[in-house]
Amino acid sequence: MGTRARLADIAAQAQVSQATVSRVLNDRPGASASTRQAVLTALDVLGYERPGHLHRTGAGLVGLILPELDNPIFPAFAQIAESTLAQQGYTSMLCTQTPGTVSEDEYVDMMRERDVAGIVVMSGMHASADGDPGRYHRLTADRVPFVLVNGYLPGVAAPFVSCDEHAAAELAVAHLASLGHRRIGLICGPRRFTPTRRKVAGFAQAMAGLYAGDLENLIEIAPFGVEGGHGAALRLLERGVTAMLCGSDLMALGAIRAVRERGLAVPADVSVVGFDDSLLMAYTDPPLTTLRQPVRAMAQAAVRALLDEIGGYAAPHSEYMFRPELVVRGSTAALR
Repeated sequence: MGTRARLADIAAQAQVSQATVSRVLNDRPGASASTRQAVLTALDVLGYERPGHLHRTGAGLVGLILPELDNPIFPAFAQIAESTLAQQGYTSMLCTQTPGTVSEDEYVDMMRERDVAGIVVMSGMHASADGDPGRYHRLTADRVPFVLVNGYLPGVAAPFVSCDEHAAAELAVAHLASLGHRRIGLICGPRRFTPTRRKVAGFAQAMAGLYAGDLENLIEIAPFGVEGGHGAALRLLERGVTAMLCGSDLMALGAIRAVRERGLAVPADVSVVGFDDSLLMAYTDPPLTTLRQPVRAMAQAAVRALLDEIGGYAAPHSEYMFRPELVVRGSTAALR
């Protein structure tokens, strides 16, 4: 294969011009760090050997701070982020938070001692409306690149990557309403979390023309997880709901269990919608209708934004909002 054909292949794979590929391969100035890395990754993907002066070296350590891994959506995010970082020569340091153990701030301190190149935090203190933005201001002042996922704190100079929870609630209510449901319950996590507030706002907006009563009677706040969903669903069933939107797939599984405990069936008597589309939800009984978080796109966007920050090409310090997708399966049906 000729040099020009090889340049064209690499340029197409890296989504840059052939002139940029030539610049990188000949180690000439004019290509950003992220562009240079895209060209090197294209070489690897296409099976071309790198020139001697461009052989891969360890690019450094990146910290990933996530909540507990009980919810399959978190390890899915970590796996994609870790793989994307590895393609760029970075090693990931995965830290998970569980109640009563190491905190986000302690993990950040540990990472800084190890001189990490950057940090990605998913569903951390930035997701809490009462979170102290000072911890992030200190990172900015010390020039530690970071990206925050699924949460938002005004005034923090960093890229944010979120799933549109407002749109998720609207999509779910529209689906259930199209099936004839009007008494639709919402089960979600504590209200101090920005994603919960957005989901409640979307739910309220979508329900405005469907339900004339006090909407608070249809909203249940509960701990994340199967047990939280189970307890909240029992309370909603006592209020006569015929459908439920849950803040996670695990909550939805708890809700299905509660419906069956009451001698009712899903979806014949009560429809249930989850959120995340985590692993195996297509194989539950019944298969779960849910809102799919675009985890791959979000993880890759978070990593790209972080690499831009590390390379000195600061990504816009605003929120990148990703729209969820309604996946209709067997846990929702027409009201009978």
